[in-house]
Parts: sequence; C-alpha cells; structure tokens
Amino acid sequence: MNFRLKHIETTDPMGKIVFVMNKRTIIRLVSVTVLTLTLNACSSWLGGDEVPPLPGERISVLKLESALQPETNLSSSEIRLPAPSPTPDWPQSGGYANHAMHHVAAAAQLRKFWTADIGAGAGAGERLTATPIIADGRVYTIDTDSTVSAFDVKTGTLLWRTKLTPSAERDGHIPGGLAYDNGRVFAGTGFAEVVALDAKNGQIAWRKRITGPIRSAPTVRGGRVFAVSLDNKTHALNAANGDLLWTHSGSPEQAMLLGAASPAVDQGVVVVAYTSGELAALKVENGRQLWMDSVTSRRRTDATAALAQIRANPVIDRGIVFAISYSGLMVAIDLRSGNRLWEKGIGGQQSFWVAGDYLFTLTGNEELVAMERETGLIVWVKPLPRWDNEDAREGAIVWTGPLLVSNRLLIASSAGVVLAVSPYTGDVLGSETMPDGVSVPPVVAGGTVYFLSDDATLSAYR
Repeated sequence: MNFRLKHIETTDPMGKIVFVMNKRTIIRLVSVTVLTLTLNACSSWLGGDEVPPLPGERISVLKLESALQPETNLSSSEIRLPAPSPTPDWPQSGGYANHAMHHVAAAAQLRKFWTADIGAGAGAGERLTATPIIADGRVYTIDTDSTVSAFDVKTGTLLWRTKLTPSAERDGHIPGGLAYDNGRVFAGTGFAEVVALDAKNGQIAWRKRITGPIRSAPTVRGGRVFAVSLDNKTHALNAANGDLLWTHSGSPEQAMLLGAASPAVDQGVVVVAYTSGELAALKVENGRQLWMDSVTSRRRTDATAALAQIRANPVIDRGIVFAISYSGLMVAIDLRSGNRLWEKGIGGQQSFWVAGDYLFTLTGNEELVAMERETGLIVWVKPLPRWDNEDAREGAIVWTGPLLVSNRLLIASSAGVVLAVSPYTGDVLGSETMPDGVSVPPVVAGGTVYFLSDDATLSAYR
C-alpha cells in the first residue's frame, strides 16, 4: 500500500473533545455567554438608529485561531535529522519510558499487511484512548470494555484475551492504557486498579487498588510502575508484587479532557503531568519532589482556558523536559534545576516528537509544526483540514500523532485519513484511508506501523 493523495471526507468524525465540568467551570462559561449576549444587544439598549456594519471580513477575537508563521530562515536542505534506526519494540505509551523515540526505521513503501479486531470500539460515551504496545513479538491492546488482547506481530492472530472488569462492576469504564516490562503487561483501568498480567498467557499476576480511576497508561522502568489517578495522585508500585512504594499529590482539578498523560522517566527522575496543569519532577526512589511548574497560559480568554490539563505525554530528551498544555503553553525545562529554557504561547493535546535538533507537534488549532529543539523557534507550519464541512464549519476533525518513520511524519485523523508529511518542508507526501476514525497516535516497531481505528480495527502496515 502506498500513501496516495485522496479526497478527505466523513459523515461521522469521531474525536470531539469530551470533558467534565465542575461548578466553577460552568459559571465561567455562563458568564462568557451572558457577556457576549449583552455586548451584541448594546445598540438596541442604547437606542438610536442602527448603524450599517463596516465592510470587510469579521474575525472572532474570542476564538483566537492563531495563524502560526515560521520564525527561522532555514531551508529544507539545512534541516538535518538522525538516520532512521530500527526499534524492535514499542513497550509503553510514547515508546520508551522517556517518550523520546527520535527517528524510527520502516519500509519506504508501507502496505497493509493484516488487520485484527481488538474487541469493543468507540461508542456513545466511550472512546478508545490507549495506544497499542509491542514487545517480544506480540501486540497488546485494551478496548473500551477493559479487555486486554495479545496478537502475533507477523500474522495478527489472536493469542489470548483477558477481561479486567471486576466482578462487582456491570458497566465498562474507559481504561488508561498498557505498558510492558520483563515479561509482564501492566494495565491502568477506570476501576481504580493497576493490574499485572503474564505477557505469554494473559493470566493475572496481581491487582492493586489505588485512590481513583486511571485515564493514562502507566509507565514502567527499573522495577517500578508509575500510575496517575484522576484525583491527581502519582502511585509508585513494585512491579513484582504491586506493593505501594510511595505517592505524590498534585492540586485537585475536576475540569478535564478525556484521556491523560503518562509519566516520563529518565536519569532517576519521573516527570508527571497532572490535569491541573502542574508538571512535577520526582525522585524515582522515594517520590521526593525536585521541582514543580505550572504549564498554564494566562493570556487565553476563550472558554477552554478553564481546562488547564496537560494531556500530552511529557518528553525527556538529553536533560530537557518538553511539555504542552491544552490551555495554550508549551515549555522546555531543565530536568535537574526546573528552570525554563524557553516557552511558547501554543497549546495542544498531542505529544512532542523529538528527533535530533528538532521537535514536531500538533497544535490545538490542528497545525503540524516543526520547531528548533534548543530555542523553540518555528521552522515550518502545515495547517490541516479542520472541518468535514469547511463552509459550514461542521464536523470537527481532530488529528493525532505525529510519528516519524523513515523521513516522513505520519498523522491520523478522526475523519479516518492518515497523512504522510515531509519533516523537512511540511509538504504532504501522500495519504491512506483507515476503516474508521483514528483517535490514538500510530505506533511503530520492527519496521511495522500500527493504526488503531475507533471501530476497534488494528491495522498493521509494513
């Protein structure tokens, strides 16, 4: 299968933002609405003749739809990326524990190799939020019924399937996700549990009850499992038996997006992103806080400014932490000191992809952006389709990714379209249609790229 240019259309694009609103958030939204209606009615209340509108295009100042522009004069020939290198596994959300995968090798021409049904897909009130993981020749997935499945990477054959729903529960809950380490698969669930399974047969080794539901995949490194619950508490568990080693608490927050960030671990430090917009660096051994920063923008005036959440995975790369919040701020922070190296007034809910001296990310305005790693300067910007019906601005399209494989960035959309984009210029190289919308980022291991569609279809391309 080649990625070819095709028309993009859909009748039911999935992936719209789902969030919980507390009383404070509702008051804010109502206040903005009342103020807007009051301003619109000023001419009538003040009296006098109606003044004809001025000519020209009207642009809403409340939407703040920024048009980012390049900030450097780099040409495509000056952008240098590390050579693609193979990676046999994708063991957790974001790839490795530090979420820095750089440039991964895959075939020059990707073709569909097999598909598999992982179980229950997205539906009313339910969304797939967990990416597949790959380790030791198997692909592991978790569906919207909290059922974990294992497939053979060569054929897509189902090897085993284990349902994690406790016997006392009747309804499914949105799961957090999966991680693999040392022969075990670790699952964070919406039932406020971390569960360890034998990777070979799916048998449950242990389950640990924690303080709240989990909406992000756990991260595993050095015999420890790090899981963040919805009450903004980080739980460090012993990977061997599930014993609690330590906890850390962020500020409580009830207004949040669907899904959450997985912790990043590197150099003896675990960096945790909370739904409050707080970013905490903790010692792996004991949870001692090294520093904390608030990655929230104070310049936003639209209703989404109430959502301070960091939904994208933080990335640790060569001693620098990269993070982006939904409220409109991205930052680069020194891992040891907590000092900010640079910041940009750009928001989003998709993680950075770091490769060499460059960063790639998707903004909240559905733009694919390339940036300089050391300075944060924008190299190029690629605006993406935002609506199923552009004229009526209906049917919002949400993009996910990016994934850098063999000199192309792969991004997928809730409209069911995958684009291949040049990391050097931002030009679209080709496209492919998926069986349904895609709400989770694609992953790659062993030269194979995997896409998980909202209808629970797992597609392998190599």
